[in-house]
Amino acid sequence: MSKRRQKGKGKSQRRVKDWHVRYQAGEEVSDQVARGRKLAQRGVKLPPGRLEAPEENLEELPKREGLVVAVFQRGTSVRIDGQERFCAIAKTFRAPAASSPLAVGDVVTVAVTQEHHIDGQRDIDRDRAEGFLLARRPRETALTRPRPTSGKRLDPYRTQVFEQVIAANMDCLLIVASTRQPPLRPRLIERFLIVAERGELEPLLAINKIDLQRPDPQVVAELRALDMEVILTSAVTGEGLDALRRHLAGQRSVLAGASGVGKSTLINAIVPGADAATRSVRMKDERGRHTTAGAAVYDLPAPSDAKRAAAASPGAGAAELLIGVGAGGILVDTPGVRELGVAIDLDELPWYFPEFEPFVAHCRFNNCTHTHEPDCAVLAAVEAREIPLRRYESYLRIRQSLEERTG
Repeated sequence: MSKRRQKGKGKSQRRVKDWHVRYQAGEEVSDQVARGRKLAQRGVKLPPGRLEAPEENLEELPKREGLVVAVFQRGTSVRIDGQERFCAIAKTFRAPAASSPLAVGDVVTVAVTQEHHIDGQRDIDRDRAEGFLLARRPRETALTRPRPTSGKRLDPYRTQVFEQVIAANMDCLLIVASTRQPPLRPRLIERFLIVAERGELEPLLAINKIDLQRPDPQVVAELRALDMEVILTSAVTGEGLDALRRHLAGQRSVLAGASGVGKSTLINAIVPGADAATRSVRMKDERGRHTTAGAAVYDLPAPSDAKRAAAASPGAGAAELLIGVGAGGILVDTPGVRELGVAIDLDELPWYFPEFEPFVAHCRFNNCTHTHEPDCAVLAAVEAREIPLRRYESYLRIRQSLEERTG
């Protein structure tokens, strides 16, 4: 260690001595700086995937708005005027730090690269970008989940919860469950309802695989009592698919559900030519296997009445269509999740259970947790069976998971 220090110290002393000799010889300081300067590419406002003509600046390129349909490590795929373009991220792009900067469904502004700069063999030059993402519109809605609490890169001193945005600007959360393989899990559905309400999404439940087993009518009635539309479907027999298509028509919808419930099979049944990958369920524990590796966007076919209206008056209603979304709407498929985290405050949790609302105001304490306090109107309603015991148990379970995360 001492030898290394002496070597470095001697090297720096020689540099000072050489500089002093050149200075006494009358050499200008600017000449000395030029001698040590290395040649480098000229700095421009471009990411590593750069234009062929570096003299073209981003401000001079035409700007277009598009829909993000895929997010990669090196950039994004943006749908602009019906065409998907691979867009790199401009260095000037800024996004809030508390959530994912970009997600499927984001509406973004892109500087479109000139066509003669992107011609060529794509399999050879994979860094060639068809545009540069400059800005992102504010999100109307968002399907989010908290960052996992495990992992080597987790900062233990960072108190702000980072939210992973699965899909942005969606209108409907299509929750897919199954009656068998895997079995129906009402409590997981209730967690999805909390996520939907927090993200301001309209929930829609599709209970799939009814060809294997019909669901319990009592359970279906309880789920419908949660102010949510419930459709019984079978991708094998086709039962319920027409009703599902009608509910999804013209909307931006995102799929959610545990692995193995048949999300990809449903997509293949309602989207012509989707060809979504499917896998079987593990028979030893009836747990699903992850099939979808990342979010994928599918265009839903336009309903017949929309097709007739478009043919009768071409161009009518085109201005009403959302950016990157056709008349039939889009369906975003997300990777299956076996457990769903909820990123909310403990004080907010009771408001995601509408059954509590008529009784909360009659509790003795304003900050009642509805777990052990005396004169709690919610506990009294549970004992009187005015609030379903299953819903109250779900409340306690979610509350415990939130307490463990914040504790």
